[in-house]
Amino acid sequence: MNDLVGILNSSALTSNTEVVVAPSQVHIQSVVEKLRGDVSVGSQDVWMKGKGAFTGETSAEMLTDMGVKWSIVGHSERRGNGEGNEQVAAKAKYALDSGLSVIACCGEPLENREAGTTNDFVFPQIKAYADAFTAEDWERVVIAYEPIWAIGTGLTATPEQAQEVSLQHF
Repeated sequence: MNDLVGILNSSALTSNTEVVVAPSQVHIQSVVEKLRGDVSVGSQDVWMKGKGAFTGETSAEMLTDMGVKWSIVGHSERRGNGEGNEQVAAKAKYALDSGLSVIACCGEPLENREAGTTNDFVFPQIKAYADAFTAEDWERVVIAYEPIWAIGTGLTATPEQAQEVSLQHF
């Protein structure tokens, strides 16, 4: 972790690009403290409720208290553990209402890509976000198209595939 922070701290970054890193939850505070100010820190997930007994969850309030600016929501690994579209959208909305910006993930498994049903899988994910967000919320949201079939498989989505998905939904 310290090596990556050191690389970022010594990198030449352009002023017209916002850079966000999302370390594991246990490293967030250390990264916030050591990372240069023009690189934002995000969380890999966020809990959708505030105060209360939610053992193991990290609330948006906790994250903002630590200086975190962003949160990833809807990552396929979380969806694979049972988080549905509406729950993901509720988490994202809570994060936005709590002052975080959101990286809202969407993507499809290989079976859908190969069957030509990518849009049937991705559209409900995007619609859930759209139903939860206000027009103003979208100013602090980045949609991350992360096809499930490209995570840890060695396969990558081409720019054309990502553009195809974005043109269908945005």
